[in-house]
Amino acid sequence: MNKKIKLLPSIFTTGNIFFGFYSIIAAIHGDYTRSAVAILIAIIFDALDGRIARMTRSTSDFGMEYDSLADVISFGMAPGLLIYLWMLKPYGRIGWLAVFLFIICGALRLARFNVHVSEEKNNHFIGLPIPAAAGMIASYVIFCNHIAFTSHINPMIVVLFVYILSFLMVSNLKYKSFKSFELRKKRPFSIIVFTILFLWVVVTIPEVMMFLMGCIYTLSGPVERFLAYKRLEPLFKLGKKPKE
Repeated sequence: MNKKIKLLPSIFTTGNIFFGFYSIIAAIHGDYTRSAVAILIAIIFDALDGRIARMTRSTSDFGMEYDSLADVISFGMAPGLLIYLWMLKPYGRIGWLAVFLFIICGALRLARFNVHVSEEKNNHFIGLPIPAAAGMIASYVIFCNHIAFTSHINPMIVVLFVYILSFLMVSNLKYKSFKSFELRKKRPFSIIVFTILFLWVVVTIPEVMMFLMGCIYTLSGPVERFLAYKRLEPLFKLGKKPKE
């Protein structure tokens, strides 16, 4: 029975790979919006495989390695090829080097996570998770195509955007993981109402809201570090060592 249960997370990981591969195919054929949507679906499958593995207590070294390989395809190669074909291809080496840096930093982020997974706390990640970085690229493409803003984009802004995401993935900034969030726990009524209203707004204008949510999460790491520094700044001025 235990061996059969372990198949379930792997099925969702395979779904992650499928949509990552489909995103690559769509990008090659010039269907950039569909390619971006496939990456977002892959993110959902990636989130589900880990949660199901924890719920069924079927986590394993094989599952972790399989998930990392899937993430390199779906959240490294797929968004890299998407952003390159969508905007950076005409700029030759400048474009593909930026994409290469994104893929390498994503792979390094995954390798670091696998090595230190037992040391990281459940409530945060160290560095921007690669699915979040891929989601930023996908939602950015969808947002720009939705508002017909593509022709006004400066390609160097896109290059800088890719560089920033690459740096955040290998940084030591902390990001919320939401692994400890339990849907089965009782919540205040106001939280339920807010959640319903939030989902209503997301469904109404998903092209805009997905990009805004991605920006908020991506910026949360630097903002939290800045606020922590401001709180500890008086101690640094007094020469005191802050508590861990």
